[in-house]
Amino acid sequence: MSKSLARVAKAIEDSGLQAEILNPGPSRTAEAAAAACGCALDQIVKSLIFQGESGQIYLFLTAGGNRLDPDRAALLAGEALSRADAATVRAVTGFAIGGVAPVGHLTPPAIFADPRLRDFSVVFAAAGTPDHVFAVEPGALIAACGAREGAFTA
Repeated sequence: MSKSLARVAKAIEDSGLQAEILNPGPSRTAEAAAAACGCALDQIVKSLIFQGESGQIYLFLTAGGNRLDPDRAALLAGEALSRADAATVRAVTGFAIGGVAPVGHLTPPAIFADPRLRDFSVVFAAAGTPDHVFAVEPGALIAACGAREGAFTA
């Protein structure tokens, strides 16, 4: 088991989440993850990392078919945002792009969640690698990672 996957498994256990880690195959993109999991695109939780002008890191948990609106996201964050580069993502979260989980970060970011995720009984989020996801009830996930729901999609 990779260090990233083990960190996510421990975070799931420590938070008391009822979640199942799966290895459905390549899940680097929302489309690939939906195909691998056999679910609707919006059941995939995209983890989008942005950095504020202040240096603060923000994680936006977005339904797979939704697009983040940079202006709306900046309003929620309270500062201008830019997409974090791969090196920053890895240094702050401990995950490579394509495997960023909502839990188990090296340095916990401020987290916002797309309300669309609540439309499903189960969603699938990255579990620390591009091939692993975990299935979880969205309300429990949002609570466990301390996410604040907000309108940040286009």
